[in-house]
Amino acid sequence: MNFIKLCLLFVFIPIFAYGANSDCLSRKSVPDGVLDLQTVIELGLCRNPETMSAYFSMESARYNKNAGYANYLPAVNGSANMTKNYRNDDWEPWEYGASISASYLIFDFGKRLADLNQLSSTWRAMGFDYDDRVQNYVYGVIGAYYALLNADADVESARSLRTVAQTALDTANKKYKAGVVARADVLKAETTLASRDLDLERAKNNREVAKGTLLTKLSFPADGEITIADMSGDFGSVRENRGIDELIAIAREKRPDLLRAAANKDAAWHRRNSMFLKNLPSISATGTLSWNDNNRDYIYNDTSHTSGSIGIRASMPIFAGFANMYGVKSAQASYEGATENLRTANDNAMLDVFTAYQNYKTAQTVLSQTETLLKSATESERVTAGMYKVGRATMLDWQTAQSELVSAQKQNNAAKYDLFVKRAAVALSIGDIKSEIEKEQ
Repeated sequence: MNFIKLCLLFVFIPIFAYGANSDCLSRKSVPDGVLDLQTVIELGLCRNPETMSAYFSMESARYNKNAGYANYLPAVNGSANMTKNYRNDDWEPWEYGASISASYLIFDFGKRLADLNQLSSTWRAMGFDYDDRVQNYVYGVIGAYYALLNADADVESARSLRTVAQTALDTANKKYKAGVVARADVLKAETTLASRDLDLERAKNNREVAKGTLLTKLSFPADGEITIADMSGDFGSVRENRGIDELIAIAREKRPDLLRAAANKDAAWHRRNSMFLKNLPSISATGTLSWNDNNRDYIYNDTSHTSGSIGIRASMPIFAGFANMYGVKSAQASYEGATENLRTANDNAMLDVFTAYQNYKTAQTVLSQTETLLKSATESERVTAGMYKVGRATMLDWQTAQSELVSAQKQNNAAKYDLFVKRAAVALSIGDIKSEIEKEQ
């Protein structure tokens, strides 16, 4: 069953790791055009050294597991020698020899099976570790992707608000020239425009930082360029929410760190068994065949150069300085520690799911509130602008409305993309971030 789960969890890995362009690893710059989220993730996984390192660690464990099958096959060794002895102040003739020996373990009370099971569990644990690293990397890319979209939205908002401030200055100038308002209104409008210019420059700087962060996660130079697609806002509604019990059940089945801890516990259990079985006898079949030519047939009148033997060998450790006893105790302690690690991982996972779930629900509420706030601030600024033009409001009133609009716009941008991140955090907490990416396409 664990093997089946492992295979299912790895189904999506090649899609990301190898689904990008074949030249992704050698690229010096980001592909041209507008890149969507999945394309960015595929590109990053193809180039990311951390996930590739985890992949090769998993491959190493797989080869170690395959090597464990060797104990079920005969062991065959061959040797050859050529010697020339010096004796009685003279060199004797060359002597030649060759031999081949074979042994086969017949019975060992299940130790080799315990060793193989340990290697298999270790391989599964490394596979889940790889899966965990991939999912965390993908989550990091998602966060950087949304941060760049948020920064882009802030730049556009800053430009729009600067236009509003410019309109206010132009209106104040006209009214001042007409003698309707004092010079102070013009100065206040100029101050507001300068503040909006400063906000725009800050937004552009934040956008460059966010872009550099995403490029770095993709292993490209931070000063490069990348164009990404915005996300659809048609998701994240309350009707899509799943209950906390359902999320916890999914996490128990799919979360890779839980599965890794369970596999490590299995490996420790088999290691403990192996250490115990090491103290029991083992029975093997042996056989040898050798050929020797010592160039002394003339002395011994012997023309036979071959010899061989077959037999059954039983071996059992008698005393090894208490090493075996302490080895068993050490393996038992490791197993108990792995059991506690599994409990800890389970507790942490449940807390992660609960926290991510609550944060996502809060993000939904915050987004709804900021949308209401933005709508109100936009209408307030529009009404105040009209009132100022007809002399029913002061420049200070208009400035206040503009400031409230700036705040509302920033809060709405942040809430929108924070909802996307919190949604991805829920998927990460249950170990199913692939489905989240598919929903966002």
